[in-house]
Amino acid sequence: MSGYSFFQRFPKVFQTHPMLGRVLVVCAVTGGGLMAFSDARQKSMYAKPSQGEFKKKKVVVVGTGWAGTSFLKELKNPSYDVHVVSPRNYFAFTPLLPSVTCGTVEARSIVEPIRSITKKKSYDVHFKEAKCYKIDAKNKKVYCQSSQDRNFDGKEEFALDYDYLVIAMGAQSNTFNTPGVMEHAHFLKEVDDALGIRKKVIDAFERASLPSISEEEKKRILHFVVVGGGPTGVEFAAELHDYVYDDLVKLYPQSKDYVKITLIEAGDHILNMFDKRISAFAEEKFQRDGINVKTGSMVVKVSDKEISTKIRATGEVVNIPSGMVVWSTGIGTRPEIADFMKQIGQTNRRVLATDEWLRVEGCDNVYAIGDCATVNQRRVMEDISAIFSKADKNKSGTLNIKDFHDVMDDILERYPQVKLYLKKKKMKNFAALLKNTQENDQNKPIEIDNVKKALTEVDSQMKNLPPTAQVAYQQGNYLADCFNRMEQCEKNPEGPLRFRESGRHRFHPFRYRHLGQFAPLGGEQTAFQLPGDWVSIGHSSQWLWYSVYASKLVSWRTRMLVISDWGRRFIFGRDSSKI
Repeated sequence: MSGYSFFQRFPKVFQTHPMLGRVLVVCAVTGGGLMAFSDARQKSMYAKPSQGEFKKKKVVVVGTGWAGTSFLKELKNPSYDVHVVSPRNYFAFTPLLPSVTCGTVEARSIVEPIRSITKKKSYDVHFKEAKCYKIDAKNKKVYCQSSQDRNFDGKEEFALDYDYLVIAMGAQSNTFNTPGVMEHAHFLKEVDDALGIRKKVIDAFERASLPSISEEEKKRILHFVVVGGGPTGVEFAAELHDYVYDDLVKLYPQSKDYVKITLIEAGDHILNMFDKRISAFAEEKFQRDGINVKTGSMVVKVSDKEISTKIRATGEVVNIPSGMVVWSTGIGTRPEIADFMKQIGQTNRRVLATDEWLRVEGCDNVYAIGDCATVNQRRVMEDISAIFSKADKNKSGTLNIKDFHDVMDDILERYPQVKLYLKKKKMKNFAALLKNTQENDQNKPIEIDNVKKALTEVDSQMKNLPPTAQVAYQQGNYLADCFNRMEQCEKNPEGPLRFRESGRHRFHPFRYRHLGQFAPLGGEQTAFQLPGDWVSIGHSSQWLWYSVYASKLVSWRTRMLVISDWGRRFIFGRDSSKI
């Protein structure tokens, strides 16, 4: 109870003492420096092997997003020959892309060159700026094509063989095959996308200022439509509103009455993945700010001058004039990943399926992390006979509660849905679940049918991980830790029991820890939700949001640049020059 009251009082501290939020940002930056120092100390744990001592295993990492970069940062064992392939030679801090679109933060401030990250390693990392267009798991090769202009006399393509392959290619925007989206809408996945949107916004205001433009055309040009009520769409709409009404209308006062921002969401509410209190607050705030939120509307067509939506309740199709459309409706499969999925027989899936150790199902030594993959959690009912057999050491065909003691912890670790089910049913442990099947006779032997009955509903608790930076970051860290201790865990496995085989799994399975989520809503207001149903909304949350983002930036350089950008914006406003 005391812990809960602390969480209730914590946001009020920010409201009473606003300077505390600024202190948090400083602490976050300082903490990042301490983590970097700790990382440097930790490198000394791995001695660099002498040349020729043994042949290094070749690890090829495809992609430099959150998953790939976190893997590279945490990989410390020098017994690997690491090769990185990516069409961009930097890591981008994507949560700040909406800020880049409006000049709150500069693009250079949120990117860090991959070579700057890997040069700190105690061993060589080879980087190739190229696009991986084909993966050949049978022959252990990846085929790549240079991202540069094709002026290398036909030598722009090459192949890399590998011992271990880490696929971290991310995903592309999902258009749902909506006509006109690829041709006329802007996406918000890359730094170039953010810069393109920024230019388009300034172009719209400049064009609307021309004397030859009619009233109706001005309204169309300055109508900005955002499709998708998720965190990215909501944050961009909020950033755009602040940019327009805090900065641009002062420079283009004659355009103020023509500006309109519309947010379109197919569901019943925006921010559906957040607590209902946050979703309701966001809709109310947008209404007060003049942002038009259209829920229950599906986009059916996009053209250069209008967007067509279908109202789900009535089926009516409405054409809305628009000057710019930003598409942020989720992720889709990259063509290279789709081709690879056909090769390995995963054609019925949306993204690559991996086991709980992030290894691609059906492929040895191929791992997939980030938005291009999802963990295919094994169903406990598939292994129920093997679990029963493992607990039945004397092969009697029946068990008691004590017989399950040796495998209870392994069941909970191997099948996390069991723990979720116990929590939902308010049961203390797995033994309590089994006792429920014994009715009134606790001494009665447990038969396999009793176990099946107890676990029938357990698999319904399984959920796919969300395609977020937080998940990708944790997966990269986990996989790097496995690679760092590969030889050690080969000799001394530390994972749960293999119920269908003998021995234990090499590693503990990957488990995602949800640390909370933020939703910047504009006007210095942010909503965030932390585990334990802790929700905070308002000005007090803004500085917590800043401090978390500052601490997660990958280098001192980017931390200082972003914080200086925030300071510049507070003092001078956002830049509106078109470069």
